Amino acid sequence: MTEAAGADNAVQPSPEQRPGVGDLGDREQQMLALERQWWKYSGAKEQAIRELFDLSATHYYQILNALIDTEAALAHDPMLVKRLRRLRTSRQRARSARRLGADI
Repeated sequence: MTEAAGADNAVQPSPEQRPGVGDLGDREQQMLALERQWWKYSGAKEQAIRELFDLSATHYYQILNALIDTEAALAHDPMLVKRLRRLRTSRQRARSARRLGADI
């Protein structure tokens, strides 16, 4: 291998070395697991959020919204994260349309 090729490899970090990739904590993994199967919990989702994370629903969703924008979450569970992003976008569009008085 040439010196230039070696230098190129040193510059390109592996996915594990890139910030935001592969560094999900236990709580973040548990949050994604809850979103994947929240319907299995008896009672309201908000109650499960309070019991599992000791967070209000509002704080939980703030953390979740930031989480689904990370590369680490996308790498951990791509289908779930993409679905959550689509749902968020759909809700934002509907909210904007209501404010503007337009139908979607």
